[in-house]
Amino acid sequence: MSSPLLPLSRRGFLRASAGAGAALGLAAVPAHATGRPFGRYGSPERRLSPETLYVDPYGRGDFSTVQAAVTAATGSGRTLVLAPGVYRETVALDTTRTEATWIGATENPRDVVIVHDNAAGTPKPGGGTYGTTGSATTTVQADGFTARWITFANDWLRADHPDISGTQAVALKVQGDRSAFHHCRFLGHQDTLYADSTSLGVHARQYFAHCYAEGDVDFVFGRARAVYEDCHFRTLDRTDLAAAPYGFVFAPSTAAANPYGYLVTRSRVSSAAPDGAYKLARPWVPSSDTTARPSLVVRDSHLGPGIDAVAPYANMSASFPWQDQRFAEYRNSGPGAALTVPENRPQLTDEQAESATRESCLGDWTPWRGC
Repeated sequence: MSSPLLPLSRRGFLRASAGAGAALGLAAVPAHATGRPFGRYGSPERRLSPETLYVDPYGRGDFSTVQAAVTAATGSGRTLVLAPGVYRETVALDTTRTEATWIGATENPRDVVIVHDNAAGTPKPGGGTYGTTGSATTTVQADGFTARWITFANDWLRADHPDISGTQAVALKVQGDRSAFHHCRFLGHQDTLYADSTSLGVHARQYFAHCYAEGDVDFVFGRARAVYEDCHFRTLDRTDLAAAPYGFVFAPSTAAANPYGYLVTRSRVSSAAPDGAYKLARPWVPSSDTTARPSLVVRDSHLGPGIDAVAPYANMSASFPWQDQRFAEYRNSGPGAALTVPENRPQLTDEQAESATRESCLGDWTPWRGC
């Protein structure tokens, strides 16, 4: 995703039709305007396979909502092809729908947007509130999931709801093993991308390649064994705070028994906020797993001036200081990576770096092949 397009108003973009045109940073000629809403991926009349279903908000597919297609796509190995559009809904893929693939038909993630606006503190119709997990626009629990060229978003805004204190608003919660995302976008503010697992003892492997994620507080978080390769993370400005820190990019909650947590490689962190306003990470030790030892390695990546180079890590709780966790860096560049206070940013040795690779983290699963 090219940086000149990033400052566009998310709320304005998501409220508009995906066919509104180049003024919103979309494809100049959206596929639905040409009469081929599914691009090169067939149509209900010319299916790629019997397992393929087509989704189009304008009524030219098998279904007009993603959830309706997910509900119909029972069993394993089903493919959904999504035509351009803004799909304002919540979507849940349960554990029984394994080996599913979702494809954005135009091969441009700006054209296909799945979005909703629940937050942790949003009241539920039947009483209570959604909580962080319940706020997710899209929840993926099934193993073997793949998504390409799709935007997952949560456009809940603090400024619109000053009465709500639970401001976590998840765009995507992914829990399945072997979950891969290629050329996808994750848009939100607090807790945008929840890379997790279905239970404490499950070390779910996840892979994010050429993806873009933005937010402010802990906007990439969870206990998954996840690799972020060639990704772009962008921290947002905050007018509601008078002083730094504005937030944190990563908040892993890796189980102690899991040898790998988050690996960020060949990626970059940019910012719309003032220099030094953000921390790179803080460890999350949740009340449900007080033995967690959060793990994060950031290597061969460019950290822009938005990251506090003097003190890039902070505690979420004084009971679990970041120094006791598994945080390390290796051969990073940029002003946010400067070793001004070496004890504040542990570095891997060359020998240690040999095992901090996608192959080590993901084992016999190789989602980068054939991409």
